[in-house]
Amino acid sequence: MTQEILESANAAEAEMAAVARSCLVHALDQSKADTIKITVDVDTEEGEAPVLRLPPRALYFFAEVLRQMAKREPVVLVPQKHELSTQEAAAFLNVSRPFVIKEIEAGRLRHRLVNRHRRIEFEELVRYQEAQKQRSEEALIKLRQLSDDMGEDL
Repeated sequence: MTQEILESANAAEAEMAAVARSCLVHALDQSKADTIKITVDVDTEEGEAPVLRLPPRALYFFAEVLRQMAKREPVVLVPQKHELSTQEAAAFLNVSRPFVIKEIEAGRLRHRLVNRHRRIEFEELVRYQEAQKQRSEEALIKLRQLSDDMGEDL
């Protein structure tokens, strides 16, 4: 399993993606269906257009991809059970490899050993990243409260 990279959209693709996402989200907001039927507008010799049935969860995923395209941002699709090396994990988290190893050794980042190599599931990296974000937000709140308390004392 490898990751797939969808390059940044050009201006015309970004505009098309924004309109498509808007239509898709509007349709999803109006529907409580278990599946959604999409008729493809294609000229066929039989006269019948093909029908595509998709679960709404898949359409929400497509809407998210379209949102990224509209913003002209590249999209990387990574299978959730995909395992990364410590170097790949460091690149994903935008930190150094020694920092990742320190977090593993401190027990804050779960991994498994393959021979002597550490492997970290992508899902674990997302969990770790969310936990880090939460800790940062809590620290900012505490800092703001401390600042407010100090301002009242002056």
